[in-house]
Amino acid sequence: MQPDVIIIGSGMGGATLAAALAPSGRQIVILERGERLADSVEARDPAAIFGRGHFKPDEVWHDAAGAPFNPGNYAFVGGNTKFYGAVLLRYRAEDFAPLRHLGGVTPGWPIRYDTLEPWYSRAETLYRVRGDARQDPTEPPHSAPYPFPPVPDEADIVALRHAFAAQGLHPSALPLGVDIDAWLKRAPTTWDAFPCTTGAKSDAESCGLAEALKHPNVSLLTGTKVLRLLSQGRRVTGVEVERDGRTEVLTAPTVCLCAGAVMSAALLLASANDDHPSGLANRSDQVGRNFMNHNLTGMVAWNPLRRNRTVYEKTIQINDFYLTGGPNGEPLGNIQMLGRITGPILAGEAGLPLWLARHIADHSIHIMAMSEDLPDPNSRVMWKNGGVVVDWRKTNVKAHDLLVQRLARAMRKAGWPIVLSRGFPKSKPSHQCGTARMGDDPATSVVDAQLKAHDLDNLYIVDASVLPTSAAVNPSLTIAALALRAGDHIGRAAA
Repeated sequence: MQPDVIIIGSGMGGATLAAALAPSGRQIVILERGERLADSVEARDPAAIFGRGHFKPDEVWHDAAGAPFNPGNYAFVGGNTKFYGAVLLRYRAEDFAPLRHLGGVTPGWPIRYDTLEPWYSRAETLYRVRGDARQDPTEPPHSAPYPFPPVPDEADIVALRHAFAAQGLHPSALPLGVDIDAWLKRAPTTWDAFPCTTGAKSDAESCGLAEALKHPNVSLLTGTKVLRLLSQGRRVTGVEVERDGRTEVLTAPTVCLCAGAVMSAALLLASANDDHPSGLANRSDQVGRNFMNHNLTGMVAWNPLRRNRTVYEKTIQINDFYLTGGPNGEPLGNIQMLGRITGPILAGEAGLPLWLARHIADHSIHIMAMSEDLPDPNSRVMWKNGGVVVDWRKTNVKAHDLLVQRLARAMRKAGWPIVLSRGFPKSKPSHQCGTARMGDDPATSVVDAQLKAHDLDNLYIVDASVLPTSAAVNPSLTIAALALRAGDHIGRAAA
């Protein structure tokens, strides 16, 4: 049957958009290059995941110098959310306006927090978020409470909470999309970076896509790789795909690109033609530019005389430095727990002997500092010689270094005196965003406030690429909220 809407990608943007559009009765086809992730022993095997890279895609990107690397992007139904930490935080209200950082001033958004707030609440319901907004003084207003109470802290995290509070900090519950009892029933591990194969984690497959596929007008085509978008004038006229070893063209009146900040930009650039010589939707020359990926530092705070008895660990955050903390009150960022790092995980990530990794992991607490990466037009995704090139230029590094120092000091005061830290490498673009930015001015942005491409009448881009700023929180919930809002607009526009 001829579709009314083609959605490219089944990650957070695509799956949530499909859930929003499904009740309209319109024929919707979701294209996903990967397959469903089947349960396996490797799904809870840290050595397989962190040591052997069992689930990593067989894909090569290049950096600006031409060096190849294997990216941390996953090609499964549900996209990267199959492996995400299930942190579902709202941007703070202040993130939507221009904000002065140590590394520069953010441009602000074409919408305010108040505009997106109702969609945040709907996204929290769809993704079954566990949290308590009353604990965090930086939490923006909510029109509805979280649908479930927080994931409970384990005993050692309760002690860490008290130690932080004794320093005058304000630890709060991390909003999470995890049914902890269902998760632990499968195996006693953390969920952070582990794939969900049981529906216990609120990923795009088990929430957004599952809701969409309840409707008979929605279908999912797996193993379908999009090669490029065909266009003429101001319309996308087809989606060229490779499926079952054959190339074919699919058509629909409305096309929604939801492949993620790197792959969506790459597809737009790969779709250049005579009408759009610099790439589709790229009259502004902004497609692929302003790539942001957060400044992230993981920390192992070690005390050889104390044991960490936790199983999952990842339940608290600190936002005392989110809106202030710099020399003149500049924002520094978010602090949140990592998932429990075990010996096999540390051995795989750091290359340590397993005996040493086990000792350090079992006598340490694991936490992360995250600071905003500011938009820079020279930080970009490119399409060269049929492949992806990522030239990521980190910004706001001084603010991040200050946040890491503050966190290290807090961990020492909390009784974990030996602090080992390491920044996340460029091969882990886990919070990638910004390459098709949203804005009111077609000369400086790619999509409008409804996520429709300025240059095309039937193309919407609904994923992290549209984010004008990265803020300093995990982007998943904001992507879901934007997708629900875009779905409402697309549904009404076609009515």
